This record gives sequence, structure tokens and C-alpha cells, in this order.
Amino acid sequence: MKIFHLSMECYPVAKVGGLADVVGALPKYQNKMGLDASVIMPWYNNPFFYNHEFEVVFDGFIHQSFHMYQVQVFKEKSAALGFDLYLVKIPGLLDRESVYGYWDESQQFIAFQHGVLHWLSAMEIRPDIFHCHDYHTGLVPFMIDNCYEFQFLKGVKTVGTIHNGEYQGSMDWMMSSFLPHFDGWRSGLLDWNGRINPMAAMIKCCNAFNAVSKGYLEELFYNFQGLEPLMHQERQKAFGILNGIDTEVWDPETDEMLKFNYNKDYAEEGKWENKKVICAEYGLNPHLPLFGFIGRFAREKGADLLPEIIQKSIQETNGSLNLIVLGSGNQEIENRLKGLQYEFNINFAIDLGYKESLSHQIYASADFLLMPSRVEPCGLNQMYAMRYGTVPIVRYTGGLRDTVQDISTGGSGLNFTNPGAEDAVHAIKRALHIYSQKDLMKGLIYSNMSFDFSWEAAAKNYASLYNY
Repeated sequence: MKIFHLSMECYPVAKVGGLADVVGALPKYQNKMGLDASVIMPWYNNPFFYNHEFEVVFDGFIHQSFHMYQVQVFKEKSAALGFDLYLVKIPGLLDRESVYGYWDESQQFIAFQHGVLHWLSAMEIRPDIFHCHDYHTGLVPFMIDNCYEFQFLKGVKTVGTIHNGEYQGSMDWMMSSFLPHFDGWRSGLLDWNGRINPMAAMIKCCNAFNAVSKGYLEELFYNFQGLEPLMHQERQKAFGILNGIDTEVWDPETDEMLKFNYNKDYAEEGKWENKKVICAEYGLNPHLPLFGFIGRFAREKGADLLPEIIQKSIQETNGSLNLIVLGSGNQEIENRLKGLQYEFNINFAIDLGYKESLSHQIYASADFLLMPSRVEPCGLNQMYAMRYGTVPIVRYTGGLRDTVQDISTGGSGLNFTNPGAEDAVHAIKRALHIYSQKDLMKGLIYSNMSFDFSWEAAAKNYASLYNY
């Protein structure tokens, strides 16, 4: 079975969030199963391209409204990531440094999908499955069955994965001029509330789709930014498949980004050695419990709650804990956290931006990981944390409730229900009580490191979905 994964992100080529980790791991594990999985993504002006050897496998042109654009497709020669990787370069649109944030990104995403399908049609390359990740590639199922230019691909099975339903790519109908030609009477397949909605189009037109956890799938039926009726209408082809993590990349015993490696039998010692290093670097006391947060400063991640959580947890516990935050995003949140660092520098450290190596070091050093998410489709951070022997403190939502059970019910983490600072601080106080019980803490570390969150099970579930 030949599968093409279409995505804006793929670790380690270009990463903004968990989408990159999924697309960088799933095809690798599918190939280990005997499938033939590849990734197609945009070309970015970043180090990965220049540090690997590529060959041009296609050079052609597409029309976007009144413009003609060159389309070049580069293939990485060595399959260094465990799968074939194709980068689509369209000078003027897909040749930039960042993944998102451009004023014309709707046109970028349309051009990427158009360019991919033009290349495959022209070269008569017909896969068994197009696996479309999020709304950025959500027009592909519509295009292959309704745009005249892609008759060669008509009927290819399409599967859509909803990584984050908060973002749907809705755009004005004026943007239809950038789409390949199709009969106007089919426009209802693209429309939602009088606008082109790629997420809605993907759900309507694909053969099957999934959310990245069963818990999140259930939530989408009653909270999907207006697409709830569509979910009920298409529920017969909706599935929930929990993501996995790449246990070859995320392994504390072999992780080259750590100062000290360890396994579950020597986790206490290994985490202590890593904790001493990171606390020395950021001026924190290693003898205090260390709480970490890693992620985007976005409301859906509960990052707007962080300043209040940090202030209250330090004040109400008389400074008996340390907190470290790694992330970036909303400028107001960044500024508030900077102010707190000045006020509570003995107990709180912040590092702005995204640093892959530092994230690994925090997972290996922290005693607890805080995830106060309002929305968490799957969540990978809690799985990384548990893999490294760190106890997750999570809001009971989406994929977090599928993966983290509260210690009071025999689980290995801490849950809280309401998306607010007060509940999160209460959970932190519970964590401090657990931390004081050394045998209990040791058992939690061991049990967390024993969980299997590898991709093997998820890869099998996706194979079943392809045959739906």
C-alpha cells in the first residue's frame, strides 16, 4: 500500500508543534510494518535542506488566478528519516523560512495542494492513500474528485486527520479563483456558512477521518467551532486514534541531548543529575521540586493562566517549589512572565522560544509537568514526560484524559477539571504532598516509564482506517 502523507510540518525538517512529531514518526513506523509511506511537505529555507542531499524529481508550472508559478519537487536521497521525503518549492509562495504567519498563507496552502496534485498527475504517480493532515491539506479530497486537472487521481482514497479543530482555514469565496477549475454546482462541498472552509471540505469529501484521540473525537461533536452539525452528519466515517511517540527519539537511556542518560531502574539518580545541571544554569535550588511547562503561549494551552498559577503557587507554598517555562507566542503572556521572573527569580525561570534540546532536558530534570490546557486534541508532552519519569499534572480534557489517570484512581498523574488557575494550583499542592513521600514518588517515576506510548499500536489503527 502506497501512502502519501501531506503536511505543513514534519520533524526534524520544520516544527511548530505536535503535528511535526506525528508526521515525522508515523510514516517511519508504517514502513516498518511493510507499508510504503512517504511525506510530502513545502520547501522551507532552513538548515535541513542544506544539510541533506536532494535531487529534483519534477519541474513544472501551475496557474494561480492570473499568475503562473514554477513548481519544483525535491526528493531527499538517503531516506534518512526512515521514509521518502519530498519538498515542494514554489518560488514566491513556498520558499520561506517560517511555516506559518504570512498574510497570503491561504494562497500558500492552496498552491501547495495544487502543486502536489499537478506533479503526481503529470508524472502519473498514483498512490493508494492520500493522508491529509489538518486543514492545510484539507482541499485535496475535493480537488482529486472534482477538479478536471486531476482526472488521473480521481478515486484515490483520502483520509483526513484532525490534529487541532480550533483552526479551520476559513477564507472568503474570492479565494476560489486560486483553485483549479471545477464545476460551480459542486461548490457546496467547499462551503460552510458562506465561506470556503478547508476543514469542513476535508470532512465532507474524504473517505474517512480521525481525531488524534478518542476523547477529543467525542468533544468535537459538541465543540468544533461551528462544525458540530457536520460531525453528526458524517459520524459514520469518524474515528479516534491516539497518537504515539517516537521511542527512538524520546529515550532517556540514549538521548544525546541529555547531560546524563538513565533508564527506569536508575531513574532517580539520572533525573537528579540532570536536575542539578539545569537548576545551576537557571539559578534554581535543585533540592526543591521542579515543575515544568513546555509549549506555545496560546489560550488553548492554558498559557494565559500561567502567570497567575506561578504567582499563587510560589506565594501560597512560601517558595517551596521551582518552576521553569519554555515557550513563546502571545506577547502579553511573554511580558507578564518576564515580570514574574524578575519578582520571583529564586523560584522561577523562563526561556523564550522553542529549543528542542532544552525541552528534552526539562523532561529529564523536572519532577512534574504542568499542562493546564483548555483544548488538547491528543497531547504529546505528557507522553514525553512519562517516558522520562516525570509526573504529569493535566486538565482532564481531550487526549489528556485518555493518557493520564489520576493517582487517586490508581493512575500515575494528577488531574484537575476546571480550566482555571485555582484548580491548577490545588493540583500543584497535591503534587508537593506526593513529592514529600519518597517511596510513592519513586513508584510513580517507575510506573510512568513503564507505559508504552510507542507508535506501533497507532500505526496498526491507521492501517485499519485506510481499509475502511
